[in-house]
Amino acid sequence: MQIHLNTYGTYLHVKDQLFEIKIKKEGNVEKHQVAAHKVKSIWIGKGIALSSESVKLALQNNIDIVFLEYDGQPIGRVWHSKLGSTTRIRKRQLECSLSTEALSYVTMWLSAKVGNQLTFVKDLKKHRKQHEDFLDKKIKQIEALKILIENVEAGQKVDTVADQLRGWEGTAGRLYFETLSYVLTKPYQFSGRSSRPAVDMFNAFLNYAYGMLYSKVEKSIILAGLDPYVGFLHRDDYNYKSMVYDFIEPYRAYADKVVFQLFSAKKVNKSHVDEISNGLSLNKSGKVLLIESLNTYLEEDKIRYKGRNQTRANAMQFDAHQFANKLIAKE
Repeated sequence: MQIHLNTYGTYLHVKDQLFEIKIKKEGNVEKHQVAAHKVKSIWIGKGIALSSESVKLALQNNIDIVFLEYDGQPIGRVWHSKLGSTTRIRKRQLECSLSTEALSYVTMWLSAKVGNQLTFVKDLKKHRKQHEDFLDKKIKQIEALKILIENVEAGQKVDTVADQLRGWEGTAGRLYFETLSYVLTKPYQFSGRSSRPAVDMFNAFLNYAYGMLYSKVEKSIILAGLDPYVGFLHRDDYNYKSMVYDFIEPYRAYADKVVFQLFSAKKVNKSHVDEISNGLSLNKSGKVLLIESLNTYLEEDKIRYKGRNQTRANAMQFDAHQFANKLIAKE
């Protein structure tokens, strides 16, 4: 399980070698105890206090602690200092990022991302015959962009074709989100992507879902021995986790589907968001709704993936380990 703490004034500490969560509610204090071996990670929002003993217990049980911004973006985390021998993998990752070898990984990730977007749109078509012509047009346009990405000439460094790749990926994304908006009922429709802040409810939910997904992908990368800061396509700015932004691409559809399903099932309303300067942000009730739905989709529901029945979270971890193994296998 994951512990998500976002109620202002909540206190996490240790009692009898168990995590104890104290939540203030209407003058009273609720107490909940959780055994450490049942916890995978602890997510900390603003206004949460935790004891040094709770941090120590988390580290002893290989539980990462993630600190979040108001919009779900991870701003820092606490890990156990013994992550295993990663020097060999990270050296190869850096070498690969500077060579023509990186392009094959970039096109693979972007092709998978656009492919998952296509699959989602095709699934929408099955149950929306009234939109068939519109969806067919979008499918053909996105398929053409996917082919362009896949057919980039090999043997080049990523920098030489990065702008083209970003352009095709961005156009595919614009068409994709136009499609999602079009098939939603009018109160939920939106005008493209907006982030930090979101200007509509759909993007407010999607931004928070992506924030959660970033953290899960970062964890998968680190556990596989990879460096989250050494990317192949995204820029290597100071404190910019380029590899997280590269590696997340095939899995963005996980967040997209959960958010879309909440809206298409009309489970979202204005009570789930608060108005902030120039936009909207999820409030506590919105976060609870999304966190429960996304965690179930990622951590509990099973899929058939590469010959195995596993959760989507385990599939991401499996892919990260495979990527790391491929890097060192080419030494």
